[in-house]
Amino acid sequence: MNQNKIWDYFQNEGVHSFEGSKSRLAFLVKQFNPCDKILNIGVGGCFFERIALEKKIDVYSLDPNEKAINVLQQLVGNSKAKVGYSQSIPFENDFFDGVVMSEVLEHLSDEVLHTTISEVYRVLKVNGRFIGTVPYCENLLEQIVVCPDCGKKFHRWGHLQSFNERGLKKLLERKFLSLHVKPKMFISWKTLNWKGKVEAILKYLFFMLNVKKSGLNLYFEGQK
Repeated sequence: MNQNKIWDYFQNEGVHSFEGSKSRLAFLVKQFNPCDKILNIGVGGCFFERIALEKKIDVYSLDPNEKAINVLQQLVGNSKAKVGYSQSIPFENDFFDGVVMSEVLEHLSDEVLHTTISEVYRVLKVNGRFIGTVPYCENLLEQIVVCPDCGKKFHRWGHLQSFNERGLKKLLERKFLSLHVKPKMFISWKTLNWKGKVEAILKYLFFMLNVKKSGLNLYFEGQK
């Protein structure tokens, strides 16, 4: 499945769809220190970069969408924001203190996924960290939609993978020996109306009681 058309829309005309990601991205930024050299793969609405710049992080970006990268080049410079793919990262070996992929791994095929992990490892410095998030225990079939024009069935967000703790650890431990994987819940309160806030509170209670996993994220952190 070619996802370029999906993300060309969401990263440009539909950029508002990323508003709910701000709390998650702010959490990821907090995992790094000022002056750390960090690569963000999959830029979405460019919120990670904006938050990272406020913290004086030396942020780089990689994304296949040329329009989104053009926007980022105005923020971080042409050499730091590049069009490309995670399975062929256009930066040298041992270059970054950290690599971030938030809500990206689930979009990758098996082959691309394994190549991506190797590429991330390659560009990280010794003791550098690979951090990010994926949807937790997503039922992919529940998000299947049908194109009214051609009748083709596809996942509404282009997801190809579903992860639980065991599966994600198995994937990452091929390269990263120091590894942490745990469920987390992120709520962007400012984007919610009163009904959304009530639903978020109930969702949080279910999370704390370990009753319901859907709608959560898996946070991962691996060290080279």
